[in-house]
Amino acid sequence: MADLRDPLPRVRAALNEAGYTVAGVRELLGPVAGGALARDEIVPALRATGGGSPIEALTRLFWLQVPVDAGAVKEIVDDLVGAGLVEASGEEVRPLLHVEPLEAVVGDGHVGYAVSDLKVRPGPDAAVPDDHVVGVGGASGSLARLVTHSPVDNFLDVGTGCGVQVVHLATRNPSARITATDVNPRALRLAQMSLALSGVRGAELLEGSLLEPVQGRTFDLIVSNPPFVVAPSGDRRFTYRESGLPGDDFCRRLVSEAPALLNEGGRCQLLANWLHVEGVPWEERVGAWAEASGCEAWIVQRDVQDPAEYAELWLRDSCEMGTPEYRARYGAWLDHFERHGVTGVGFGWITLRRSGAERPAVRVEEIRHAVEEPVGAYAERVLDGLVAAEGFSTACGQGVLRVASGIVQEQIGEPGAEDPERIVLRQTGRLRRAAGVGTVEAALAGVCDGTLPLDPLLDAIAQLTGQDPADVRAHAGIVLPELIADGFFEPA
Repeated sequence: MADLRDPLPRVRAALNEAGYTVAGVRELLGPVAGGALARDEIVPALRATGGGSPIEALTRLFWLQVPVDAGAVKEIVDDLVGAGLVEASGEEVRPLLHVEPLEAVVGDGHVGYAVSDLKVRPGPDAAVPDDHVVGVGGASGSLARLVTHSPVDNFLDVGTGCGVQVVHLATRNPSARITATDVNPRALRLAQMSLALSGVRGAELLEGSLLEPVQGRTFDLIVSNPPFVVAPSGDRRFTYRESGLPGDDFCRRLVSEAPALLNEGGRCQLLANWLHVEGVPWEERVGAWAEASGCEAWIVQRDVQDPAEYAELWLRDSCEMGTPEYRARYGAWLDHFERHGVTGVGFGWITLRRSGAERPAVRVEEIRHAVEEPVGAYAERVLDGLVAAEGFSTACGQGVLRVASGIVQEQIGEPGAEDPERIVLRQTGRLRRAAGVGTVEAALAGVCDGTLPLDPLLDAIAQLTGQDPADVRAHAGIVLPELIADGFFEPA
């Protein structure tokens, strides 16, 4: 039975009735004001929301974070005050928290709301509290798009913050058991509000660091947008971004310890920062994390910043640029990196899958170009390709391959030339890779449809090209595993 004393269900109904959704706000603002707001400029949005309708008032109050006339929200003002979302002062209502609508990652439509602290904007009085709870941002969006679309019975969100990942996952897995943890009690309180406003029930919220609150339990899926920021040693000024552990140890520990809490076939997916240390390839450092996990692993570096860029990014994040402390904090960050031989900091994704294999497949790579979103729609198939490549062999010749969907072939050469100088296979979707190939691979791409084993196909290619069949098989044995791992071919 619903608790009639709880105002949040009534607030949720009012937000939905007003059309306070991503699509509703987007339509209200239009492309110019919406584009300016994406750059954190609110003046065009203020001009577009002056009509006094419910959605205009709610957008001003909870997205633009400006006071509104109490009359514009008179039907729910008592519930907004009772929920702790606003404060009323005379004829004016002021926001106390930021309430942002969430759009589905899978399919279309509205999935709920994220409740967070008011966004701190740069200015002479700007100050980010130690226990500040951030809302939806680029990192949380990246993780939501990375997480696998495979259904799960139970999942864990480590470092849930305002609960945005739980809202997305609960929408896709409505009957799943939900557990979320955070070291910040305030974050758990706001996450509970996010879940209530999103209609998510029965979630278990636990206070604690890393995996301590759930030791002895297992899950089908563990996700985390962790406090990955690499701050000067011992620095934990902001719980939403800094763990207090040295360097990138928090992410390393999560990768090495989470697999013990995964069911067979379970996945762990997280965002991470990792150090580039002078004299040690970053692939070796982060690859060692994956090796220690005992899981199949796909690790992707999406960006790298030099020490100065990194320090500037996070000093801007905490609104410290232009403050008296700015130079000292900037210098402390650079001193720390110099002492530890840090040449840069990488940002990327980590996906683990517990398979029980004696030698799990591991791939560590850099992908800087745009890829098809959401990655979670095909992340499992990437891991499947790595596993298939590990086990591939042309020795028996009875394996059956097919060309993956969305592959096109490009031939590059002088106009009118009889033979191309280069042949390129290109993915039009997924990871949008391109691979230069020879005549054998190009010929296989034209005939591998999943109906015939490799042996007769390779024999036919050898006959057509005038090559020795043994040489063709040997060549295929060398190049096909990489093309399978890259997603150009897949076992039928």
